[in-house]
Amino acid sequence: MCRSSAKGPSDVDKRIKAITGGSIGNMVEWYDWYAYAAFALYFSPAFFPKADSNAQLLNAAGIFAVGFLMRPIGGWLFGRIADRTGRKKAMTLSILLMSFGSLLIACTPSYNTIGIAAPAILFIARMLQGLSVGGEYGTSATYLSEMATNNRRGFYSSFQYVTLIGGQLVALGVQLILQKFLLTDEQLHAWGWRIPFVIGALLAVVALYIRSNLDETSSFTEKAGKYEKRGNISELLKHPRAIALVIGLTLGGTIAFYTYSIYMQKFLVNTVHLTINQSTIISFCSLLLFALLQPVFGLLSDNIGRRPLLVAFGIAGTICTVPLLTTIGNTQSMFQAFLLIMAGLIIVSGYTSINAVVKAELFPAEVRALGVGLPYALTTAIFGGTAEFIALWFKKGGHESYFYWYVTFAIFISLVVYITMKDTKKHSKIE
Repeated sequence: MCRSSAKGPSDVDKRIKAITGGSIGNMVEWYDWYAYAAFALYFSPAFFPKADSNAQLLNAAGIFAVGFLMRPIGGWLFGRIADRTGRKKAMTLSILLMSFGSLLIACTPSYNTIGIAAPAILFIARMLQGLSVGGEYGTSATYLSEMATNNRRGFYSSFQYVTLIGGQLVALGVQLILQKFLLTDEQLHAWGWRIPFVIGALLAVVALYIRSNLDETSSFTEKAGKYEKRGNISELLKHPRAIALVIGLTLGGTIAFYTYSIYMQKFLVNTVHLTINQSTIISFCSLLLFALLQPVFGLLSDNIGRRPLLVAFGIAGTICTVPLLTTIGNTQSMFQAFLLIMAGLIIVSGYTSINAVVKAELFPAEVRALGVGLPYALTTAIFGGTAEFIALWFKKGGHESYFYWYVTFAIFISLVVYITMKDTKKHSKIE
């Protein structure tokens, strides 16, 4: 009995260390990824020829979307590494690649200095970051889901989005500090936008140390060496229904998430006509509360199941998206804009809080990281990564409301999937 008692705390400590370590590394990765979006309003004039501000943002958004095209390759590459050589190794390699991409952006001269080479280098750096973040999602989702206990898997895996959003919050926090206390607007446009990318590269060193000391999951170690084809596309294709489910349940969720998180800051500036500082404050406060909601929804899924939360998101998103975005676009109050955005993020939480664990529960261990990462990355690249670009394109064409209906239709398609799928909590392949 004494040995059992002594073992319990050790297991708990080991699990907490794994969840914390995996989550912190995830946060640093996503900070680097979101720093691009947070500071695009400042650095876009430095990388592109002089034109109207909307055209410069459209160019920056285009490269942001192109970065997503590398995510399927990253999902395949790092998913294969995770399934064949371990989740820990894949997560360590991905953060190295992300830090290099950030450092490259920080050091690139402006368009006025090196001409067309400036956007070309930005393009290459963003491709490297897309490769990295494409691999990060599947491996970290798999790692967190496998390290969690069965009765708290939704709660623990929800921390992937806590830290994913946390990365964006840190990026916005750095932006607020630079805006309010350290630099003038002119300095931020001239050179200050390079600071967050340097910070990202330095933070990666810390995350790299943490990840190098993590334990491997038992789900991987128990089956290591038992499957010669683990991590292979041919093995993944033996699970077509699971692949289709990942694509279907991701479609509406990823577009809605990028609409209310990434695009919303620019929407508040270009459509609502708030200042950059005001939009940053609103984005920071709403995303902070959004992050705090994730474990609550994750814990709820451990008690009532995953499917009810997904269905609730699908129904509310289908009904409320057009009214919410229309009202936000017409508001003149910062507080009202905050409340409306928060309503949208609460709805989206039904997807974001549990999407990682739902996908992980669909696949066996030998193709789990690949199965979670690759179809998710494909869907996100096609729909999530282009959400901001499509929104700006509709606005430039004078039909901004078309984007609201585009988001609604995507959520409705996912709703059909949610209604017809089994609850993965009751049919999990993790155990």
